[in-house]
Amino acid sequence: MTTLLALVLSLQLAVSAALPQLFDQALSASRDGDFARALPLWDQVIEIAPGDAAAWSNRGNVRLALGDAEAAIADQTRSMELDPQSPDPHLNRGTAEEALQRWDAAEADYRWILEANAAAGEPQDASALYNLGNVQGSRGDWAAARASFVQAADARPGFAMARSSGALAAFQLGELDQAEAELRRLIRRYPLFADARAGLTALLWRRVARGEAESHWASASGLDPRYRQPEWLLQIRRWPPEPVQALSDFLALSS
Repeated sequence: MTTLLALVLSLQLAVSAALPQLFDQALSASRDGDFARALPLWDQVIEIAPGDAAAWSNRGNVRLALGDAEAAIADQTRSMELDPQSPDPHLNRGTAEEALQRWDAAEADYRWILEANAAAGEPQDASALYNLGNVQGSRGDWAAARASFVQAADARPGFAMARSSGALAAFQLGELDQAEAELRRLIRRYPLFADARAGLTALLWRRVARGEAESHWASASGLDPRYRQPEWLLQIRRWPPEPVQALSDFLALSS
């Protein structure tokens, strides 16, 4: 019996010793985008350490990347139960809820982060603000979305996508001067930023400035050909409908 107990303890120690390496392997596969390899690795980590909140959250992210949003939500919820103070599973669960168009649930998760930061006297979370803006835009409230994007950009200097989204929301609201000024500022600072160049293309086309629109489009399309796809713009990138329509009109007449 003593020998058996010693063997069991030895195996437990060996498994525990292997856990950090296994965790690192799973994390590396996740970061490399090799989700098919990452998932069974996270399964193993959770089997060894079922109380590891980070492992549950990371597996949830992998499951979302593999298209299983429901399983991702379940994993993020378990992570919250294990570490109720962590904002990461709320942010990750909100992303999964957005994939299922559960706007109320996603907004609640993002607002949980913002309220927790405010209560702790900490700076606002730029990612939560940005994602909240996307939810508000998906509901058609582009004024609220614009405010959230602007706050996200203020919270994280250099958050170019938030600034571009704010400009596009201004475009949607008919504030073309403000939108154009912001997009031009972005292009001056980030000349290879396709989103701003594509957005300015759409805006200039709406303003009947065809020559300059074509110039910016030549850069944008070379940097990222996905901007040719209206469905991608609306559903993945989450542009407002007016800029998408303007860019589609430009592409239809240019071709």
